[in-house]
Amino acid sequence: MPNLTGKTAIITGASSGIGATIAKHLASEGANVVLAARRMEKLTAVADEINLKGGGQALAARADVSSRSDIENMVKQANETFGDIDIYVNNAGLMLRSVVQEGNVEDWEDMIDVNIKGVLYGINAVLPSMIERSTGHIVNISSVSGQEVTKSSTVYSATKYAARALSMGLEKELARTGVRVTNISPGMVDTDLMAGNKPKDRKPLETDDIAKAIVYAVTQPDYVNVNEITVRPV
Repeated sequence: MPNLTGKTAIITGASSGIGATIAKHLASEGANVVLAARRMEKLTAVADEINLKGGGQALAARADVSSRSDIENMVKQANETFGDIDIYVNNAGLMLRSVVQEGNVEDWEDMIDVNIKGVLYGINAVLPSMIERSTGHIVNISSVSGQEVTKSSTVYSATKYAARALSMGLEKELARTGVRVTNISPGMVDTDLMAGNKPKDRKPLETDDIAKAIVYAVTQPDYVNVNEITVRPV
């Protein structure tokens, strides 16, 4: 029997790339999945693919993670369709060029809104119910850029450091509540974000590699909390 039968998971940024693959893997493990993103046409296509395969069912729910009301409405829709939320994957992210001296303030604000505020809005929307039920799992997708900084990633790295810090602090806040927290830090992954920038000297990660790491974390016994996983190409 699949490990997540009867569970419900929300995945943000699920219209393509890592998020879509995470949703497919969780559904294959039996979870009902709510796919959240702004691009409804692509979301619906991913949800239809999942529903045709059987296993867990999928619901496409439009939401901009930088909007608190969007997130709250999406979680309400998920509750009404599938019941309590067991897993929340903060996957939506924005990576823009972020050299401080270039002064691209609007880009910085967009990354802060998605990569930090979006994570907090999602956590805030589902955490009270998880604490009340003494069960649940928050998964935050950070980045190796949240561990190391390059000269062109200053602001982006700052937002991913923040996501990782939120994971670390929340795990301590929630000790002995039954709610688990996992931080995933991917290295280079072959997605649209890498278009035109694929390295020539090594193979980048596949989206499946990140999804498998998440499945590993969320299918551990209830008393096991996998706090952090870093996944890099060789």
